[in-house]
Amino acid sequence: MIPVRAQVPAVPITPKEIGLDVGRCYDAGAAMVHLHAREDDESPTWRGERFEEIITEVLLRAPEIIVCVTSSGRNWSDLPRRTEALSIPDPHKPELASLTLGSMNFPKSASVNAPDTIIGLIDAMQAANIVPELEVFDVGMANYARSLAKAGRLKPPYYFNILLGSLGTADFNATNIAAIVGSLPEGSTWALAGIGRYQLSANVTSLTLGGHVRVGLEDNPYFDWRTREPATNPRLVERLVRLGRELGREPVTPRIAREIIGIRQKEEVISAC
Repeated sequence: MIPVRAQVPAVPITPKEIGLDVGRCYDAGAAMVHLHAREDDESPTWRGERFEEIITEVLLRAPEIIVCVTSSGRNWSDLPRRTEALSIPDPHKPELASLTLGSMNFPKSASVNAPDTIIGLIDAMQAANIVPELEVFDVGMANYARSLAKAGRLKPPYYFNILLGSLGTADFNATNIAAIVGSLPEGSTWALAGIGRYQLSANVTSLTLGGHVRVGLEDNPYFDWRTREPATNPRLVERLVRLGRELGREPVTPRIAREIIGIRQKEEVISAC
């Protein structure tokens, strides 16, 4: 929602640009894509029609990739707009949707996620048979997830995206990683991402710990922070695939990723319709 062309030259904006970028990442080894929607003037949008246009372009070039849409409260906090993308019908319906498990401050803004909003998002995702991508920025959010799971409000499969290094939330360090991962509900699958300069270190740490990775321009505009060399999404994916293989971690296909997370395979979804 934040990077714009003037600051991040390679950020894709239009549905076709996003579809082409995802296709390159898919060819490089990505199994999942996390989508935000923009209007042609680069402004963030919640419109379901725009998300459907993007997903159409994505699946045209990466037909098997797992599609995750945002439900972020960074630009708007009301449920109707935050759940708009959940109502997209098959065959373009997303399989996952992001769900941030608490309120927090970014360097220049806040993301407000009140408890009743979080419950409302969970209910909307469960009603649409969409798996939450549970976003955790601090150990308190992991604790809240465990509480929701114990109460039966949050149901498996549990897929967590842990994001560290943003000013106002947990730093990227070993203590915070251990505390957060150790607080997740039993049976959770987790990926680790770093904000800004911490992205590569967080990704490699996750690879060595047996976790999964999220990488991309949303969180990191540079391929090399020392030289400020601009990044592209495909180059960031390619680097992680190479490093993963050097560490003995082969990138998985979308089919295997669904098995790991516990998402129904596409043919199972079609047969159930």
